[in-house]
Amino acid sequence: MIPYALWFYWISARGCRLWPWRSPLLRWRIETYSGIPAEQITFSVFWKFMWAERRSLRDFLKWGARMRKLERQRHREFRQS
Repeated sequence: MIPYALWFYWISARGCRLWPWRSPLLRWRIETYSGIPAEQITFSVFWKFMWAERRSLRDFLKWGARMRKLERQRHREFRQS
């Protein structure tokens, strides 16, 4: 799961990797999940959200890792046939 978490962060924080709370994609995801307006997401709001939702975020990353693994398996099977 850790490699997937790093991959997801690398993709989703593109252009703002040192400042993830400024990433348009992460701000949009937080806004649609929690209802916090994207314009109001600051350093402290971002980290409070991350801490409060850490279990849900862990579950999301586990799910994403499973989906990525399944996608790679299907791609390999397709290429072999």
